[in-house]
Amino acid sequence: MSQPYIVQDEIALPGFAGAVHLPGGAGYDELRRSLNPRVDSRPAVVAEAHSVRDLRTALLAARQHGVPFAVQATGHGTHAACDGGVLVRTSPMASVLVDPDRRIARVGPGALWGEVIAAAAPFGLAPLSGSSPSVGVTGYTLGGGLGWLARKYGFASDSVVRAEVLLADGRHVVASAGSHPELFWALRGGGGGFGVVTSLEFRLYPVEKVYSGFAYFPIEAAGETLSAYRSWIEHAPDEISTAVVLKRMPGDAPEPVRGRHVVMVKVVHAGDAAEARQLLAPLWKAAGPALLDETRPSTYAATSMGGTPNRHMDMFETVPDEVIGTLVRAADHAQTVEIRHWGGATSRPGPEAGPVSHRATKLSVIVDTPVPGLPEALRPYANGGTFLNFLADTSRTAAAYTAPDYRRLRDAKRAFDPDGFFRVGHVTR
Repeated sequence: MSQPYIVQDEIALPGFAGAVHLPGGAGYDELRRSLNPRVDSRPAVVAEAHSVRDLRTALLAARQHGVPFAVQATGHGTHAACDGGVLVRTSPMASVLVDPDRRIARVGPGALWGEVIAAAAPFGLAPLSGSSPSVGVTGYTLGGGLGWLARKYGFASDSVVRAEVLLADGRHVVASAGSHPELFWALRGGGGGFGVVTSLEFRLYPVEKVYSGFAYFPIEAAGETLSAYRSWIEHAPDEISTAVVLKRMPGDAPEPVRGRHVVMVKVVHAGDAAEARQLLAPLWKAAGPALLDETRPSTYAATSMGGTPNRHMDMFETVPDEVIGTLVRAADHAQTVEIRHWGGATSRPGPEAGPVSHRATKLSVIVDTPVPGLPEALRPYANGGTFLNFLADTSRTAAAYTAPDYRRLRDAKRAFDPDGFFRVGHVTR
């Protein structure tokens, strides 16, 4: 039940309509959690916002009392604690509206990708969503958004056409190509340190059916498969997105791969099955006979690729033999090592595209377990960059951008948040 006035540790939320949770109260522990196990946030208040008015009330209260302020939809992108501050959950603001004629979706700050996919699918349309339908749309998009249609259509942030933003001083503004264009540029890949996005509009694409899934091969083929993959990606068309994963399968996996250490190839092809199989044939040949092949025609709405928890990430222009050997050895110690192909439309931004990462990157490596010596072994071959959506270390935010883009982001930060009110998580400094 909503309460008209809440006071906890002298933090007041006058007129806040949503539920407010205090330490020790019901719901507090569940709602304060991040999906990052290394973040154990202890805010003074967790408030569930239902409107822009609620968001403004919480923001102004945090500002008045000089405490940290953070917004969280699902907790996927939470990498820093909001200890002693005001943590706002936007899950109640999960509206999704699809305009099929304009091929545009408008979503609230609590919307999940699964909700957008479901709303767009009846019109034969798809968003540039990520690996899981349970990921929040806004945080993913502000961080760049590398989805399984990115090689064909670009990063999710490249498709944003309009955002409504609550600024640090409480003003509610529209950011678009014609309104606050510098804020609009910064939001499209620069993260959430410029304001609270209260609604987002972005393009949808005519993708109804895909060829997708996973194929599994013996781990003994890991080196040969990665070597073949290095060559294969040079000629892969934009329609196909892939990753090679060295993975220890769980005990509930299908019988042919249950409990085994395998090479897994992940595929999403925005085209027909025959073309996909022809394109993939060289990889299948290098990897050897499949232990299990689950790739098949599917709808985009039914495709869920899963992700790899990021405990280490590097970006590469190519993977020489030394890197391949290092990754194969690292797989002896990690649950999952994922090598993913970028390129395509992600490397061909429009003239007014936002500051997304290092667009010339061809490959990324993500490892889900700290492996001693791995960062040092990979560093001489990596390009030194990282990707905001995959970066847990908030001291390395600048590494997610080129130097010119980061300088421009700092200028935007000074313009729209001059006193650094938004300081929890990835923020430009």
